[in-house]
Amino acid sequence: MDKVVTSPADAVADIPSGATLAVGGFGLCGIPSVLIQALHDSGVDGLTAVSNNCGVDDWGLGILLRDKRIATMIGSYVGENKEFERQYLSGELEVRLTPQGTLAEKLRAGGAGIPGFYTVTGVGTQIAEGGLPWRYAADGTVALSSPAKETKEFTVGGVTATYVLEEAIVTDFALVRAWKGDRHGNLIFRSSARNFNPLAAMAGRTTIAEVEELYEPGELDPDQVHLPSIYVQRVVPLTPEQADEKRIERRTTRPRTTAAPTMSTGLGG
Repeated sequence: MDKVVTSPADAVADIPSGATLAVGGFGLCGIPSVLIQALHDSGVDGLTAVSNNCGVDDWGLGILLRDKRIATMIGSYVGENKEFERQYLSGELEVRLTPQGTLAEKLRAGGAGIPGFYTVTGVGTQIAEGGLPWRYAADGTVALSSPAKETKEFTVGGVTATYVLEEAIVTDFALVRAWKGDRHGNLIFRSSARNFNPLAAMAGRTTIAEVEELYEPGELDPDQVHLPSIYVQRVVPLTPEQADEKRIERRTTRPRTTAAPTMSTGLGG
């Protein structure tokens, strides 16, 4: 089945206001920036976004946040986004902070058809006991707090510990970015850009992937495929200009040092 949609606008055209979205990426690495821009241009609002973070002030999910298109953010990191912090503390945005590994497993579980799982992460904290501020009121008081979660003791390897029940995440749509993809929707991610992308793709009922390089069916080595086509419903090939536009969240450099002279071992001529 050919899943290619040539226009990013057409690919996101049926995403309605109020939809839930799983979005791949980590910081600004591997984010589906073209699809996010197309979604922004469509004018939808009231979105619930599930992603590691919410981009920066002027890129990635940050452009949806800036124009108040996101009502609820489920993520693990506020990052460098000052507007995210401002909206959260002023009561304009509901934020459900989730431990990073737990967030990853919640997405994976949703894609695998597992309704929930137990983990030790968060036991003894507000993650498990409740009371974590989800939304503030305009006066700075807490308007909505997280509920307490079910806990249970398990004995694993002779060690008994308390675990907290975490529910899986399944979203209406997922937006991801891949390095290579074929017309059937098999995807390959590049290095650290793999991050949350496969997990977000698994969690979406309808997954849309923007790909930097499009291949014909059979041209990708099956052993190199990171995400099989069963999880992908639409493929959007990027132009070379779109594929090349990548931003660095924070550039850090150091002075170049002179390389030490190479010493010959006297072997091999």
